[in-house]
Amino acid sequence: MADLSLNEVLILITALVSILAFRNYELMDKLVLNPYSISRRQEYWRFVTSGFVHADFGHLFVNMFTLYSFGNMMEQIYNQISPGNGALLYLLLYIGGIIVSDLPTFFKHRNQFSYNSLGASGGVSSVLFAAILFAPTQSLYIFAILPIPAIVYGFLFTGYSIYMSKRSMSNINHDAHLYGALYGVIITIIIYPKVLMIFTNQILHWGGGL
Repeated sequence: MADLSLNEVLILITALVSILAFRNYELMDKLVLNPYSISRRQEYWRFVTSGFVHADFGHLFVNMFTLYSFGNMMEQIYNQISPGNGALLYLLLYIGGIIVSDLPTFFKHRNQFSYNSLGASGGVSSVLFAAILFAPTQSLYIFAILPIPAIVYGFLFTGYSIYMSKRSMSNINHDAHLYGALYGVIITIIIYPKVLMIFTNQILHWGGGL
């Protein structure tokens, strides 16, 4: 694993834990976000571990594909703007996104014993929207064929999350996409304020603009 980036290590760990938990309901129960258990039993680890389990292979694939597509770029950027601290900044972005995006769900459902949610959605959205700030016009190739600019993918990803949040009856925390995206934008601007200029210049010059 020495040649893997931190982002790739996180993806492998998430995939392994998620797959193990698919059929191990006891493990799943210990890792998911259960606001009641956090509130009444102080099981605070769930804010983090809930980001390492997923509902099914489709849920896992979408999140890890997005994380792989943008996470390595963000890790490299952080290494460039803060040599020696890049890994810590990336963890602040990704793990911080998982935790912060779970807080609204925690406060909303902390008195509901049976409520659970799971998924890396908040952290993935944080990474995605941080990457959009640095490279909004960079293309992501879906299935290695269809090019989609990062900012367009971000809007599609968010729109899908809003739609699924309104209709889903599962315990996938789609709302976390929105809060994670907001966190990713804010923390990135705090870490590197010049990113606003980078974003604006690329949008203005997109497609040969002024």
